[in-house]
Amino acid sequence: MLKRSELNYSISCTQYLQRVRHLGSAVLLDSGYPNCQRGRFDIISAAPIASLSCTKGSLSGNNLPFELNQISDPFVALQQLQQYAVEKGLSAGSEQTSSASDAPPFCGGLLGYFGYDLGRAIEVMPQIACDDIALPEMHLGLYPWAIIIDHQHQQVQLIGCDLISAAEFAQLQTLLQEQEPATTAEIGSDSFSLIDQFHSNVSASDYTQALQKIDEYILSGDCYQVNFAQRFKATCQGDPLDAYLKLRSAAPTHFSAYIETEHGAILSLSPERFLSVDHSGAVMTQPIKGTAPRNSDPSIDKANKHSLESSEKDRSENLMIVDLMRNDISKSCALHSVKVPALFAVESYQNVHHLVSTVSGQLDQQHDAISLLRNCFPGGSITGAPKIRAMQIIDELEPHRRSIYCGSIGYLSLCGRMDTSITIRTLLIEHNNIYCWAGGGIVADSQIEAEYQETFDKVNNLLDALQH
Repeated sequence: MLKRSELNYSISCTQYLQRVRHLGSAVLLDSGYPNCQRGRFDIISAAPIASLSCTKGSLSGNNLPFELNQISDPFVALQQLQQYAVEKGLSAGSEQTSSASDAPPFCGGLLGYFGYDLGRAIEVMPQIACDDIALPEMHLGLYPWAIIIDHQHQQVQLIGCDLISAAEFAQLQTLLQEQEPATTAEIGSDSFSLIDQFHSNVSASDYTQALQKIDEYILSGDCYQVNFAQRFKATCQGDPLDAYLKLRSAAPTHFSAYIETEHGAILSLSPERFLSVDHSGAVMTQPIKGTAPRNSDPSIDKANKHSLESSEKDRSENLMIVDLMRNDISKSCALHSVKVPALFAVESYQNVHHLVSTVSGQLDQQHDAISLLRNCFPGGSITGAPKIRAMQIIDELEPHRRSIYCGSIGYLSLCGRMDTSITIRTLLIEHNNIYCWAGGGIVADSQIEAEYQETFDKVNNLLDALQH
């Protein structure tokens, strides 16, 4: 049976994170609450009992229950680890409990990230862009317990599966049930700061040349849309968690995440869901395509929102990706189950308005959440259409590989649930360097100056939060 213990709701997700951070490999999947009202659940964990990585196409692991020497596909290895976790982590009674519609989203399982360049394990790509960041393309840990904060019911539970012993669970209870909440001073004991300012790997003239080349590809019929991005880099010092707290305050979103890595951390303030699978096998993806800046003047802000809502260019851009995602998820879904329940909805955030659509389906009996992920990776909203040709053009024109940017962060629960984000508005701290990316979909009627400005509209609030 699942182990459960009630915890104190007055303690925040970042304070709980601080309490378990010393255990190693800490992860926070952050709904952004209360500043972001869309979010419901926060998931915090640490101390995985096993891990799986893919680095430059080679698989490695720690404490894995199987050998990797006969496996080349990272998603196959992931399925084996998940299968082991389900067999050992869920007894018959806990399977029923964890599969109920009102069950917690995560009851133990896999937590981690998939970098954009994991797509090279699925499709052959050119080797043009500079690969200068050592972060593995994929890293997931097998976590036997998690703190689940439910903001809808104002409830916090420590949940453990059969992979954690009763004694270990009791130790966690003791650690987490201290009456005094963590203080602000505890979080970020070594305050974060930049040593120099962010600079881009693409000049304004380079950006213009790249978009002109994309325009040539579109006019020749090579593609319909290409997502082109620039990368910002600075040197830094101090605690990455302190940086995350500053970013979280500046840009709360419902798919935020903080993941500690071997040489730093991933700090994600993503507004975009990639793929989710619920207890019944219902699939959902919510691509974002179309952006307009916010304005402090309510009348101008309302006009910007209306302009986005009625923009033929943005609707066309969004529809291309909806069609791509319908095709991608249909590879894993039952015949005739793929629908588009919402098209061109506007979601508003602190710095931008976004055009968001929803595509849904039902997993067929031959596929699970991991095969769905493989069939859709990387997400179409951050590649372009057709996907493979767009990815080839991205590798040709972007100076550096994307690393964590435009990949995915999320969980695969033992109960079969999955939820993942698209890692836009995401920063990486690695060896005292900090990276941030911004891009946008380029189509036939894109205006170069407007597209260039849009990249700054998307991340200026993040960069400013760390530069001041």
